[in-house]
Amino acid sequence: MSQINNVVIVGGGTAGWISAALLAKKLNASSLGGVSITLVESPDIPIMGVGEGTWPTIRKTLQEIGIAEDEFIKECDASFKQGAEFVNWCQDPTKVGKHSYFHPLNATFHAAYDFNLAPYWLLDETKSKQPYDLASATQSYISSQGLAPKSITTPQYDAILNYSYHLNANKFAKLLTKHAVKLGVHHIQANIHHVHLDTAGFVRSVDTDTHGTIEGDFFIDCSGSKAIVLGEALGIKWKSISDIIFNDTALAVQVPYEKADSPIASNTIATAQTHGWTWDIGLQNRRGVGYVYSSSHTSEEHAYSTLVDYLGMPESDLSIRKLPLNLGYRKKFWNKNCVAVGMSAAFIEPLEASAIFLIEAAVNMIAEKFPRHLSELDYVEKQFNDTFTLRWEKSVDFIKLHYCISQRRDTQYWIDNAEDSTIPQTLQQKLQHWRYNVPSKYDFDYAFEPFVLDSYLFVLYGLKYKTDLQLKRSFYPQTQMANKKFSDVVKLNEHLSANLPTNRDLLEKILQNGLSKI
Repeated sequence: MSQINNVVIVGGGTAGWISAALLAKKLNASSLGGVSITLVESPDIPIMGVGEGTWPTIRKTLQEIGIAEDEFIKECDASFKQGAEFVNWCQDPTKVGKHSYFHPLNATFHAAYDFNLAPYWLLDETKSKQPYDLASATQSYISSQGLAPKSITTPQYDAILNYSYHLNANKFAKLLTKHAVKLGVHHIQANIHHVHLDTAGFVRSVDTDTHGTIEGDFFIDCSGSKAIVLGEALGIKWKSISDIIFNDTALAVQVPYEKADSPIASNTIATAQTHGWTWDIGLQNRRGVGYVYSSSHTSEEHAYSTLVDYLGMPESDLSIRKLPLNLGYRKKFWNKNCVAVGMSAAFIEPLEASAIFLIEAAVNMIAEKFPRHLSELDYVEKQFNDTFTLRWEKSVDFIKLHYCISQRRDTQYWIDNAEDSTIPQTLQQKLQHWRYNVPSKYDFDYAFEPFVLDSYLFVLYGLKYKTDLQLKRSFYPQTQMANKKFSDVVKLNEHLSANLPTNRDLLEKILQNGLSKI
């Protein structure tokens, strides 16, 4: 059979069910002539359940699937996320005290196509100068105040300030399951114990313990780190990045709020520690907290004590899970009639919450380029592999940036992170250029780069990276316009802070009354 009419998704969780729901919608799975989609999910493998951060793209995904925003918020214990606060990443806090900066989800004036405020901020030598994130982005101030990105009268998925969500990953998978089935996805609960290949190396079927043999024309591997189709059956090797990103273990725990009306942070809180960093994510009814660390730099005992000290709670009151992290990506993501999505394809530590975004990006490209005939596979396979190799390499560069330009040298962990031998050559070249040049849109020449110019500016200058513009001072004569834009940020802060509710207040109103329809 040369036509591709039947897709089999191996594995559930966030990757599997986003793949199923989006493809069912985009490929008209429920209509005559559409592509049939079957998802085979093991009833015995629990969802990891710690991937609680998203990017703003998730709003479009949820809309496409047909999930109302207030339904999503109610079903998934979701809260609004406006970025991340990075605490103590710049210097050793025992010597200089606490330091933090925000990486918001958008700048007030986008540097790539509005007006780049960075050079004017760098050249400002006044003592009253605000930190870069607060000077250039209203969202940093609003997020620091615990305010929401919209009001109760803002329609579903519309925004006053750009936003994404924190969510309960287990409940999210259940909600996606319900909607995917409505869209025509066939859901089978079974364990796969064998993958059949034909003589040309194409996947033809999988054997299950309770539903016999399931045949397909095209397979999507969402089986997590096992990668039972692309990795085990097709033999596509894993490329480790442990020589660049050291964190190989996570401790995760769920903790209640001190009081029912405790504030809900409007951002992820990422706090640098001696051998890694802690995440702190506020949902409606609890916090998700964890410590990501390098086991080659510290002991398990010290890691546990670091997390317990951060929480300020007795260890006996906590149910801490230990999760091994295998950082890296497949040497190919698409091979013949199989493509991997999610952790079966790649995993980079959760510092910038890119995992769900890259799942969405992968499925959108699969849908857009979906081959209905075997003769189309070679071309699409190469396109997809080239695109996602670059996406993951760019993601590695950006994650490494947070570590390698830090001024912390209080442990061997931070010393090793700054070693040139651990920094990708592509990132080293940019950092050298940025010693005397402000990053510009020409440094980001690929249309689908996951991390754009503004993101780099927030991290670079949040971590006090030194860019010397003295020889180029005359290149930036528009000081009056820059000062007006800095002033506009302050004025907008005042207006928004007077009119936006807190994150918790808005969520409680949504739970009670819902949101306006679009």
